[in-house]
Amino acid sequence: MQIRFADSRPAGEHALALPIAGKDRSALGRLGPAGAAASAALDRQRFEGEAASAVEHFFDDEGTVRRLLAVGIGTKSADAAEKLGGTVVARLLTSGESKAVIDLSGLDFDADAAARVGLGAMLRGWRYDRYRTKLKDKHKPTLKEIVIVGAGKGAGDRFAERWAPVYEGVSLARELVTEPANIMYPESFVERVRASLKGSGVEIQVLEPAAMEQMGMGALLGVAQGSAREARMMVLKWNGGAADGQPTAFVGKGVTFDTGGISIKPAAGMEAMKWDMGGAAAVCGAIKAIALRKARANVVGICGLVENMPGSNAQRPGDVVTTMSGQTVEVINTDAEGRLVLADAITYVQKNFKPGTIVDLATLTGAILVSLGHEWAGVFSNDDELAARLVAVGEATGDRLWRMPLAEPFDRLIDSAIADMKNVGPREGGAITAAQFIRRFVDDGVKWAHIDMAGMAWSDKASAAADKGATGYGVRLLDEYVAEALEG
Repeated sequence: MQIRFADSRPAGEHALALPIAGKDRSALGRLGPAGAAASAALDRQRFEGEAASAVEHFFDDEGTVRRLLAVGIGTKSADAAEKLGGTVVARLLTSGESKAVIDLSGLDFDADAAARVGLGAMLRGWRYDRYRTKLKDKHKPTLKEIVIVGAGKGAGDRFAERWAPVYEGVSLARELVTEPANIMYPESFVERVRASLKGSGVEIQVLEPAAMEQMGMGALLGVAQGSAREARMMVLKWNGGAADGQPTAFVGKGVTFDTGGISIKPAAGMEAMKWDMGGAAAVCGAIKAIALRKARANVVGICGLVENMPGSNAQRPGDVVTTMSGQTVEVINTDAEGRLVLADAITYVQKNFKPGTIVDLATLTGAILVSLGHEWAGVFSNDDELAARLVAVGEATGDRLWRMPLAEPFDRLIDSAIADMKNVGPREGGAITAAQFIRRFVDDGVKWAHIDMAGMAWSDKASAAADKGATGYGVRLLDEYVAEALEG
């Protein structure tokens, strides 16, 4: 979909979208004599201008029958701007219209807010129809172009420089999450990301099993040993800051399919486990976004990529593995595999890159779903300032976070009788004991945050920002964190 910015409405065929702020109907005055009829139509539909609400009306525009979409924006915030663009596309994407004009005249949106109308439109318009071979015509997207008028000076540049890269990053993450597991496995994940980042300036290094075994990554390789698909660790480096600057590390869980291993999951709903690599997808998408906008920061992304299968060589409950850090783990439940992958990935990034801050993202526990549903991801941290910054950034981007506790009583629950620790505690506080497990691999002095996003990588309902399916959660969170905390 193409996003253009213009000073005035173009001639010819198009749908017209008018933002309505609450009960202020002044925008309808630009329709001339048709404005009064349009206002009456809104009244009949009980339209009150709430954010993301919309009603349609057709009117005579100098001899042309034109579709009018009245879109509520509530207050004139940046969030409302994105919802405006997303709502327009949600209503018109398969409507038969090929072009829509969003008229912002009179709203006093600054360049950034106007640009974010375009971002919202692009995000909501993302679809992945690669495997749909028999779509009916009325289900096929028709909307090709959005023209935003009345945006003011600089909105087009702001969109191209700041928000179009974010869309590209979110798109990559959604694509990785959406692909089925027979297509997206560790090796193909690497190649898909490599192709997507070609020419971006991101340095890519890939570790194969032999190299990981030599480094002592017994936890990550233990998860992978039941699968015919070999594990990979992918390292993405963006050096946009000072040549000798300490990097920030983003670490993503990349379980491309999770059967649970020997501790196998129930059959119902197991197909959803293709998105158990949502954390790694978010890291890749964020790295792409910050590279395309040439962020002035040094960031390294680490993706631990495995497939967890119950093959004849799969690890068994009760096995003991030695992690790269030298600590040993008694594997009580092979379905608690993500934390094993993160343990070695975090050790690797600390030994090789010495980051001052690590943020890991993982679709880690069902327990966080019980706590927070599909509305927030949980954030655990050893640093109050880092946690507060991430929570604030989450509110600003829509990738919302709720801080969860860490405490020594929870840590004791993962002590093992025969190893340094076990990979699960009791059922109660499961998301917290998982975070305590990861914390044991974070070096002293390193600021660390763990984001359990199990309820956020995929959505079974559409929103103003995304259709049903992959959300791209985490990309905007990390990108905005870089912009605010690292670039200033």
